[in-house]
Amino acid sequence: MPNTSIDNDILTVIHHGGYRTVTGSCHQLDIKPSGLRLLIDCGQYQGDEAREARVHLNGKGIDALILTHAHIDHCGLLPWLLAAGFSGPIYCTEATAALVPLLINDTLKLQLNMRHGDRQRILKRISQLMVHLPYNTWHRLKPKQKGQSATYLRLQPAGHILGSAYVELKLPDERRVVFSGDLGPCNTPLLPDPKPPARADILYLESTYGDKTHQSVATRSQRLEAIIQHSLQDGGAILIPAFSVGRTQELLFDIEQLIYQKQLDNALPIILDSPMAQQVTRQYRHFKKLWSKEANAKLNQHRHPLAFDQCITIDAHSQHQALVNRLKQTGEPAIVVAASGMCQGGRIMNYLNALLPDPRTDVILAGYQAQHTLGRELQQGKKQVWIDNEAINVQAQIHTLSGYSAHADQTDLVNFVHGIQPPPEQIQLIHGEPDSQRMLLKCIENITR
Repeated sequence: MPNTSIDNDILTVIHHGGYRTVTGSCHQLDIKPSGLRLLIDCGQYQGDEAREARVHLNGKGIDALILTHAHIDHCGLLPWLLAAGFSGPIYCTEATAALVPLLINDTLKLQLNMRHGDRQRILKRISQLMVHLPYNTWHRLKPKQKGQSATYLRLQPAGHILGSAYVELKLPDERRVVFSGDLGPCNTPLLPDPKPPARADILYLESTYGDKTHQSVATRSQRLEAIIQHSLQDGGAILIPAFSVGRTQELLFDIEQLIYQKQLDNALPIILDSPMAQQVTRQYRHFKKLWSKEANAKLNQHRHPLAFDQCITIDAHSQHQALVNRLKQTGEPAIVVAASGMCQGGRIMNYLNALLPDPRTDVILAGYQAQHTLGRELQQGKKQVWIDNEAINVQAQIHTLSGYSAHADQTDLVNFVHGIQPPPEQIQLIHGEPDSQRMLLKCIENITR
């Protein structure tokens, strides 16, 4: 059921998803004086919240869609929105516009087994509707009602993944509404930190990790190195389930740094077994202007943090299956990075099926694991899991590295709010489980009193 969190003379906000949950972000804003009806994100549910992909919206009644970033839980229902009659502009950054077709194409292929030609027609229509907005630039949204003041839209860097943005809206009454989208953590080496808006009268703030504090970037690299070194002594493979967008690139960045510092054997194969991640990584390299100063400094040193020699890419499924069989039979050391990040599909499943029973195997969970996903079960220490209707005994060592989360933690979120002066008149927590939201709310109340 949709939830309404703001309803007054100017603005009604209805949450179709991503309200008391972590996935399925979809927020409808009805701006009454101008008659505008906006949608911020249109995402699929995942994990415990997974359900049939569909949109219970009259697409013809939506004037514009604003995408905060390209993750499927924020853009995955775009094809269904089009089918429901939507034909308005899709506002997003240039990098998001480059990534969205890659992920939508993959979704349509895997979920619906849709033919190539049909997928291309949908992707072409999405591209035609996209309007690229640069960061930190106001864009006028024309009112539907004559004689009414316009609403203005601005996108600001969110630091979550390449091209991610938080949304600023200047309403006809001059009040500012901010939707955080997914905020990234501070001090990550690849993307710049998100900076709070100068003003937010109403703030909709994500709360994925509102009850947790991540490991520091320095700690995550040290732990990654320690796990790798221990695994090399024991033998066996290191499996890293990773989201194709964001997580994979952060991992490659850190692994390259360990190789450069000669902390890793230059004969150790680093295997990227994800065609989607390969495509996304090429886009990360294309949009180097969005990288942090630290990341660009490595390029100036003639290093290639996302395309180093030791990184082996696997394309064909036959190559993938041959590698799975080889690692199972030989127990030779290798680092394998493959999707999906929650172990709910993708090529990582074949590795887990084959190697979880081997005590020499190490599995590194480097991101959020939603309830009732295989990743969450492994994280909770279950000794038997089910993969493709087969019971698999878990003898592998399971590690969690929270420092690789692409989401801001409790400290980052509190600092984001604290950086808005004067404090927002209203703060609505979204995109989080209830316990996480309660913990974050207590922290925020302490700084806004």
